[in-house]
Amino acid sequence: MKRFMPVIIAAVACAVLNSEMIQAAEQQPKVETYSYGTKLDIAKVISVETPARVCEAVPVHMVYEDHQGQRHVLEYRVMGTGCQIH
Repeated sequence: MKRFMPVIIAAVACAVLNSEMIQAAEQQPKVETYSYGTKLDIAKVISVETPARVCEAVPVHMVYEDHQGQRHVLEYRVMGTGCQIH
């Protein structure tokens, strides 16, 4: 029995970790796509993604909280940072 104890502990730890990962994924807000004219309720910006280093419009994400404390993930397009002016 003592030989199997580390295996049992590892299996329980994996099950707990897997359960926590599933709960975290379920709590992630759905990504909303911005379109011109979309009304936004932004009380606090949590994070803004840095655009890719390319010379074209690219999607970025902003995570924010609304006035009710709900988290949102907004996807919108910006110009990449890789354009060079000659």
